Amino acid sequence: MKDLYTFDYSPDLALKTYHDVRNIYAELFDELKIPYLTAEADSGDIGGDLSHEFHFPTPNGEDNIISCNKCDHVANEELTEATVPDNLAIGTSSEVDVWCGITHDRKTLVHVWYMSQSTANQASINAHAVKSIVPGLDASIEDPLSLWKQLGSTPREPHGEDRKPRPRQILNLIDYRIPDEVRVAIESGNHEGGNKDKEVGETFMSRDPSTGLRLNLLSIQNGDSCRNCPDGTLKVQKAIELGHTFHLGTRYSDPLKATVSLPAALLKNDKAVESSLEGEQSLTDGHKVVSLQMGCHGIGVSRIIGAVADNLADEKGLNWPRVMAPFEAVIVPAGQLDDAAIEVYDILSAAPRVPGSSSLDLVLDDRPNRFAWKMRDADEIGYPVIVVVGRGWSDEKKCEVQCRRLKIRQNVPSEQLSEFIQSLLSQL
Repeated sequence: MKDLYTFDYSPDLALKTYHDVRNIYAELFDELKIPYLTAEADSGDIGGDLSHEFHFPTPNGEDNIISCNKCDHVANEELTEATVPDNLAIGTSSEVDVWCGITHDRKTLVHVWYMSQSTANQASINAHAVKSIVPGLDASIEDPLSLWKQLGSTPREPHGEDRKPRPRQILNLIDYRIPDEVRVAIESGNHEGGNKDKEVGETFMSRDPSTGLRLNLLSIQNGDSCRNCPDGTLKVQKAIELGHTFHLGTRYSDPLKATVSLPAALLKNDKAVESSLEGEQSLTDGHKVVSLQMGCHGIGVSRIIGAVADNLADEKGLNWPRVMAPFEAVIVPAGQLDDAAIEVYDILSAAPRVPGSSSLDLVLDDRPNRFAWKMRDADEIGYPVIVVVGRGWSDEKKCEVQCRRLKIRQNVPSEQLSEFIQSLLSQL
């Protein structure tokens, strides 16, 4: 990851810097001409109150990006919530399943009750939704139930007089799709899969304590209703994260006492700074001390290369966009036309630039290999344009220009060669 850290003395300036970096990242991905999504993101453990991710959509991705087909909502799973319908699902107790988790302190076993044959078809638990209710959830444990049973059978003081079991509880979270009669059975302990150990305290929760809304604990599926607009439906896309921006504010500068002394005159018109200085004392010479406003940003350079290679490669090989290719065009001579290939190279190198374009970045394949081998190698390397110097050059001063991404294979006269190649590159 190529990291960038920013420091400003004013919240307003820090936000401007944040959006400037976001725009520069977007311009970079635009220049690469690869598809990407800019998603609102949860700052997670890094902190801060504003964050965005840049994602490359691909079936091979590990992240899920949620977008709405009606509004401009694009976010990762942590920040996306589907609308909970007014009408509860109708189902039977035989369709109910239980997912288990455990907290980091190992004192709470978490049961998530959900309909295994819900409208989600292949229902999966949304770990982010569960963590919003249980912040201490340890999602890294593969078999939490076995760990829970093992800890429950281990005395707290193996060699002491107090051999009472560890204080423990079970927290039951009930998804909104569970019918009322099944929920009542779960809460009464009469449902299969419920707690049989009456010495362990149990808590049942079917609504979010902070919002009062019924719990939606399953991963968002294609077609779920968007919470941000009345008619929108959500789409789930697999993606690879290519970049991330964080506005940290004083998340780290306050604990570290990272401050800067500035002239008071510079700050007097900045209301955001003035409000943060209430109670502060002026230093000598009319200066004031303010906490630094921080931002951190990063682009995964190696991820970009991998994502582009994965997306644009075909059965013949790599297929780089113009700005990432080792060279924009390769000149490949056929037969005994090495001298003709040098002539073509000189013509293209000396050709005037097309307005708005730079001079061509060329390479001449003059290796002593067979023509077919050179062509296969050019396809595997992924040059955007291949210029074949063959019989057409000897007879009509024409070269065959190939562009695999644009599905173009055309004989072009020497006087039109440079302009034609640059017109292809402008589309890549």
